[in-house]
Amino acid sequence: MATPLRLRLTAATIALTSLAACGSTVPDEHDPGPEPSPERPTATETDAVPGLDAVPELDEAPELAETSEPEPARPSPPDELAPFEDADELAEVLGAAEEALADEGTPDEDRTRWAWAQQRAYRDLAANPGWVGTARAQVPEELHDAFDLTLRASTELHELTTPRPELPTDWRIVAPPPLEELRGYYAEAEAATGVPWSVLAAIHHVETRFGSIQGDSHAGAQGPMQFMPPTWDAYGEGDVRDPRDAILAAGRYLAASGAPDDLRAAVFAYNRSDRYVEAVLAYAAAIDAYDHYLDVYHRWRVYYRTVDGDVVLEEGYGA
Repeated sequence: MATPLRLRLTAATIALTSLAACGSTVPDEHDPGPEPSPERPTATETDAVPGLDAVPELDEAPELAETSEPEPARPSPPDELAPFEDADELAEVLGAAEEALADEGTPDEDRTRWAWAQQRAYRDLAANPGWVGTARAQVPEELHDAFDLTLRASTELHELTTPRPELPTDWRIVAPPPLEELRGYYAEAEAATGVPWSVLAAIHHVETRFGSIQGDSHAGAQGPMQFMPPTWDAYGEGDVRDPRDAILAAGRYLAASGAPDDLRAAVFAYNRSDRYVEAVLAYAAAIDAYDHYLDVYHRWRVYYRTVDGDVVLEEGYGA
């Protein structure tokens, strides 16, 4: 079994622990360029200098070598992902993370590291509500809704989960399926059932971090969308552990439970917890409102909350 990365505990944080879905599982620049050259006047009979020939007219202005200022260096994501020491430290990192994640030019490797830093920050904000004002002030104004929604989800899940005395012994942590593949499954399920694809994505995110967690919940829920066996028998087709089969079955179950007309009732049927409902709908709203946020959540890691502190279950855990 791969050795998990243990993090220093300075505050209780949310975890990706198990909930039953349908008895489910919650794991735990502009460069203005050179100034244009002024037109050079041609000599006329009235302004000619005696003894000198008239200045010949130029066909076109001489070309100037292009100059440009170097782009400012992009900030690097932090290497240290232990809990933040104070509100100012967290706010500085989170503000930079949100800007980098919204910037299409951020390199892919840096984008992943920024997503990890962002995830760590929201976990710590959920445990330290007194830091929220300082942190929000550092986030670009156009991303305030994303901040509010992600924090709401993180806080609800923090309150919902309970620290465990030991790490799971029957879980494997793997890379989730590619995002484009999952988008196809969500769209297929929406077309078949009318359930918004963002809600399916949010449930997938909460349940198993998009399929990163392979293993049954403490209650016995199975697969990437965490179905209890009787529920799967009623709504499933194919393999409960197959991403496409599970996502389509989740759409059928939610539609039978009131979606899309009453999403709150449908998600409550999936997991009978108001906190779970609030978290799922907040994540779904962020995914709907911000084009890059599904990618951000897809990069998040698997945290497991123990009585001794947070543990990151790295890919390869349990192999």
